Amino acid sequence: MNYLAHLHLGGDSPAQLLGSLYGDFVKGPLAGRFAPDIEAAIRLHRRIDAFTDRHPLVERARARFPAERRRTSGILLDLFFDHCLARDWAQFADEPLAGFTARVYRLLAAQPELPERLASIAPRMAAQDWLGSYRDFAVLEQVLGGMSRRLSRPQLLAGAMGELERLYRPLSADFRAFYPELQAFVASAGAADRWRCAPG
Repeated sequence: MNYLAHLHLGGDSPAQLLGSLYGDFVKGPLAGRFAPDIEAAIRLHRRIDAFTDRHPLVERARARFPAERRRTSGILLDLFFDHCLARDWAQFADEPLAGFTARVYRLLAAQPELPERLASIAPRMAAQDWLGSYRDFAVLEQVLGGMSRRLSRPQLLAGAMGELERLYRPLSADFRAFYPELQAFVASAGAADRWRCAPG
């Protein structure tokens, strides 16, 4: 999943929101690198990614892409599912999307230290409203263009927007089938974590 989905799923406290984002920028063992509640959110982020990567509905969605696209199909699906979540946000959250994203941007701006790569992109993320702009499907073309410029083989994403347009309806159906299952997984994972941390 991409930034918006992780933020939506990871919990609403400041530490949970931060850890939900840090999970894309912090690799390797944690072991006290951050506050315990931030590290818990990073671990949840990693569990969400593992659950998503091996889920049959996600495998089915990736298989919709042409064979030559399989190497980048996971990236494309992450972006498209964030579009679906932003587009259908009111179905999954009580807080309006604009209010939620503004709260995330304020939180990032208030942090004296962020993981290095996140620190470099956080101002642009807020200024360009990366999270909220995903409601507009056309924005994905700009995102893909930026990603292709950072790839050593930019041709890997050539034509990807056209494929997303062609697959828009079936991939939207895949999202609607998968996201509630992911939410249920996160709810059960959170309950298990609270049980492990309970005294006695």
